[in-house]
Amino acid sequence: MPSWGYSIKELDKAKTAIASGRDLRISPKAAREICASIRKMRLEHAKKFLEEVIQGKRAVPYKRHKKEVPHRRGLQGWHAGRYPQKASRELLRVLKALEANAVEKGLDPERLRIVHAAAQRAMKIRKYIPRAFGRSSPYFQQLTHVEFAAAEI
Repeated sequence: MPSWGYSIKELDKAKTAIASGRDLRISPKAAREICASIRKMRLEHAKKFLEEVIQGKRAVPYKRHKKEVPHRRGLQGWHAGRYPQKASRELLRVLKALEANAVEKGLDPERLRIVHAAAQRAMKIRKYIPRAFGRSSPYFQQLTHVEFAAAEI
């Protein structure tokens, strides 16, 4: 079993709570764009934002992975956007775990701000699809690591 670390090091242990989701079956590109959107948000605003994305009411701005991504109404400063519902559901689950960790440490969840949100590519699961004449072709399922840190302000 691997031991996981966090990519952020300079944290005040008494004022911060951390949570991570490892080997999530979501797109790393969608996870990266969502993390960029909710970084520096308050925890309650980030949870509300993800719930609106799941319902299809609010789009996530795609800043890096934006080729042939259509324009969305309501994005300020960015034109391209999507509604990554599957990734939003998984990240909302990790944010709820972050809130539970903060409550366990004695922090006030209404005063928490997300200071670190990162997504990294994890390993690929290799699968095979049968083809004609006894052959097969591989296809891959990309996994993603996500980590959050919230500090009390």
